[in-house]
Amino acid sequence: MGQSKRCKPHLEDVWLNSYIKMNNEKIMELRKIANEIRKESLIMIHKAQSGHPGGSLSEADILSALFFYKLKINPKNPDWEERDRFILSKGHASPAYYAALAMKGFFGKKELESYRKINGLLQGHPELKIPGVDYAGGSLGQGVSVANGIALAGKIDKKSYKVYVLIGDGESQEGIVWEASMSAAFYKLDNLIYILDKNQVQQTGTTKEVMDLGNVAEKWKSFGFNVIEINGHDMLQIIDALDKACSLKEKPTMIIANTIKGKGVSFMELNHKFHGKAPNDEELKKAMEELKLD
Repeated sequence: MGQSKRCKPHLEDVWLNSYIKMNNEKIMELRKIANEIRKESLIMIHKAQSGHPGGSLSEADILSALFFYKLKINPKNPDWEERDRFILSKGHASPAYYAALAMKGFFGKKELESYRKINGLLQGHPELKIPGVDYAGGSLGQGVSVANGIALAGKIDKKSYKVYVLIGDGESQEGIVWEASMSAAFYKLDNLIYILDKNQVQQTGTTKEVMDLGNVAEKWKSFGFNVIEINGHDMLQIIDALDKACSLKEKPTMIIANTIKGKGVSFMELNHKFHGKAPNDEELKKAMEELKLD
C-alpha cells in the first residue's frame, strides 16, 4: 500500500521545521558570541587593571544581537554612508563594545591588548579614530542627543539607515536623556531606536537607592515612544524586539532590556563594587570558569 496522505509532511510543516532549526542555530551562535564578548571584556580589564566589568557583562547579549544579527554595517568599509549607526552612550562600558568590533572584523583581535594603554587605540571611552565607532562617548546622557541628530539627518537626506543608541539606567537619571527623548518624539524619528540596559545597579548602589526611575515604560510612552520591554539576556526576545522596532512607524522606539549587572559571573552580579573594579588573578580565573557554555 502507498503511504497515507496524512503521513506526508505538508510543505508548510517542512518550511516551519527548517525555520525553527535555522532560528535555534542562530540563537545558539549569538549566545556563544555574547559569551566570548564577556570573556574578552574581562581579559582586557584584567590586563589593564582598569575598566568597567559590570556594565560590559550586562550589555553583551544586546551587542551580540546588534553586531551579528541586526546592524547593516561593513567592516571593510567602516564609513559606508548607508550603514546603520550604533552609539554607545554609556561609554564607560567600552570593553564589550571593543570585543564586538574586533570579532566583527573592524580591527584585529590583538588590538584588544591596547586597552587603556598610553597611545593605544582603545582607550577607556570610545573615540572616533577607532574603526566602526560613530560616537566618542564620555559624559553620560550625551549619546542620545547625538543619536537624535544623526537620525534627523537621515530623515532630511532620505536615507534608509537606522540609528541605535544603548543607554544605561543610571545614565537615565540625567536630564539630557529626557530632553532628547522629547525631541526624538517631536520629530517623529521612527529610524531611531533607544535600548535601555536596565541592569539595576550603578556606581554607588542600586538605581532604586540612588535615584529610582519608577515605571520607565510608562515614562517613555508618555514622552511619545513606542515601548518594547524584554528580558535583555533572552536572545530570542532581543532579536524579536529589534525586528519589531524596525517595522514601527511615526515614533521612535525604546527597547527596555531588563538585565543583570555583571551577568554570567556570580560574584559580580548586581554587585556595585564591580561597576569600575578590575578582577584580580584569582577572580579572573573563577570568572572564566563560570563563563563556560554547555
